[in-house]
Amino acid sequence: MNHERLRVYQELIRAAEGIAKRVATWPRGYGYLADQLRRAMASSVLTLAEGNAKRSSAGERRRFFEMSLGSMAEVAACLDLAFAFGIMKRTERDSYKSQLRLASVMIGALP
Repeated sequence: MNHERLRVYQELIRAAEGIAKRVATWPRGYGYLADQLRRAMASSVLTLAEGNAKRSSAGERRRFFEMSLGSMAEVAACLDLAFAFGIMKRTERDSYKSQLRLASVMIGALP
């Protein structure tokens, strides 16, 4: 599949793997936030892949990329909440958000 060759796709998959491992260690009572974070991360990856497959219209393709960016913003907000709730360290949050920023720049550069 074409999306698998995109560097941004690979970057988002790496972030998703790290986030999935990390939220599995969260204490009880934060399952709702872990679920939301996993769903938003999945949405960013899946929407990017779907948008990359849209070849009929550049506008439609761009719309999917923008939706992926929106999901990435949701991931970032979940990470901020995890830090605010004391279940994620600042350095860890900042590292994931750095990956998201890099991915957003890459999405912005896609044709």
